[in-house]
Amino acid sequence: MDRKIQVPISKEDAKSLKVGDYVYLTGTIYSARDAAHKRMSDSIAKGEKLPLDMEGNVIYYMGPSPAREGRPIGSAGPTTAGRMDPYVPTLLDMGMGGMIGKGKRTQDVVDGIVRNGAVYFAAVGGAGALLSQCIKSSEVIAYDDLGPEAIRKLEVVDMPVVVVIDSEGNDLYKIAIEKYKKD
Repeated sequence: MDRKIQVPISKEDAKSLKVGDYVYLTGTIYSARDAAHKRMSDSIAKGEKLPLDMEGNVIYYMGPSPAREGRPIGSAGPTTAGRMDPYVPTLLDMGMGGMIGKGKRTQDVVDGIVRNGAVYFAAVGGAGALLSQCIKSSEVIAYDDLGPEAIRKLEVVDMPVVVVIDSEGNDLYKIAIEKYKKD
């Protein structure tokens, strides 16, 4: 089923999405990768405020290439989500509404998704140049010293993603494996 969803994502929208849904995201999302997640985790441990409010926000696991002239961002393909897994349950408990990446997630992350009514989307790996066309603006908001791994505020229009883990914990990767075992 194709859906258009406004981001940040509401709890109602997150809970209405089902594994396998094709979704087009429009609004504000944030990019953050390994180093930014580690730094946010360290800030949480110290009782410091994070550079963004997690409530309903969607984090895209992506480190862009340099922008060509006239473009807000370079190639913007997803990175492997599992590298963020040690940090994600805490961010979900702080209200993060969703994540965009590629690849499987740990059971702790799936449990956090279910506990918080969130969602995990996948973007197509290898399609970074095409995905960057959905990004209309990009602004570094924190950790500029991390270069491509800095946290960026991104304005997106009709960014195509697929629901891989829904708010009930259904996992497209596991479902697909079981389906193909039977065929």
